[in-house]
Amino acid sequence: MAKRLLSFANPVQSVNVSAVTSPLVWEHVQPAAARRLLTGAIDAFAERGFQATTTRDIASRAGMSPAALYVHYPSKERLLFEISLYGHQAALAVLQEAGDRPSPTERLRSMVSSFTAWHAEHHTIARVVQYELAALTPEHFAEVATIRRAISAQIEQVLADGVRDGSFTVEDLPGTTLAVLSLSIDVARWYTPHRTKPEALGSLYGDLALRMVQA
Repeated sequence: MAKRLLSFANPVQSVNVSAVTSPLVWEHVQPAAARRLLTGAIDAFAERGFQATTTRDIASRAGMSPAALYVHYPSKERLLFEISLYGHQAALAVLQEAGDRPSPTERLRSMVSSFTAWHAEHHTIARVVQYELAALTPEHFAEVATIRRAISAQIEQVLADGVRDGSFTVEDLPGTTLAVLSLSIDVARWYTPHRTKPEALGSLYGDLALRMVQA
């Protein structure tokens, strides 16, 4: 099975939502040289793909020599893992915060809206996080997969709650969970800022998700 398939229920520690949605999204990465390399890698991976990106590409975007990369990261794959791990933690934190609503209907709308808006606002990071998973080592992929299961569990739980109280009609819970998540995740593949604002897109997708599951 391809690694990028969503198969996500183990709880993981979430990160601070305000931190991951601010312009200082990578401020936790120290020293500054390591942070420049990481942000350079994000741009390069999103633009060229992991396999086509060289360490020279990354170092050049950071304004550093290729040898400098290995002072801070043992490999190009390690950079990808750091990006993927933190990006998945950020996405999970967004879902957890948005899920603090009284009813399944309000929870689902809020969660999909916020999840979609995050993937639009941070489409460069999200593109790397969602579409370069196959390049991770088995050990690193396993760690990220734990977070992906937690993400899936958030959506599956709200759908199950909605079925239980009669708000939703869902015949295939895992399949519908995948469909709802895919709505938001695919935004990272095509989104450009001139299309629409992230909040407006999130609102639209929140309503679309409800139409998918309401009788």
